[in-house]
Amino acid sequence: MASIAIIDYGMGNLRSVAKALEHVAPNTRVLVTQKRQDILHADRVVFPGQGSIRDCMRELAHWELVDVVREAALGKPFLGLCLGPQALMTFSEENGGVECLDVLPGRMIWFGELHDPDSGERLKVPHMGWNQVRQVRDH
Repeated sequence: MASIAIIDYGMGNLRSVAKALEHVAPNTRVLVTQKRQDILHADRVVFPGQGSIRDCMRELAHWELVDVVREAALGKPFLGLCLGPQALMTFSEENGGVECLDVLPGRMIWFGELHDPDSGERLKVPHMGWNQVRQVRDH
């Protein structure tokens, strides 16, 4: 039976990710795990996350998963969700600068403060939630 390992490093909505994968791949073993062997022996790996990249990298180091994530990302089908793809980069300017996994060479750069074009109000970054959508025609 094929297997998918979801990396549990203390961040991310692991149960929702596992339930979604079980739904779309009912004949696949889905395992939420921190164990090196489980991750490296899985056919596919999912690396979820949420929050700040500094916290992500700290937790990966705490659980001794930095090298495991690198190895899995380089050696098998690998899906990073939310914070997962950011962690694969070399460096992130978030939180004043954080060394990342360096699987994908490059830097995540800070794009500055964002403001609503109509009200001038400062926008929260990252933004999560629902918005109103307006259709704008460009002539």
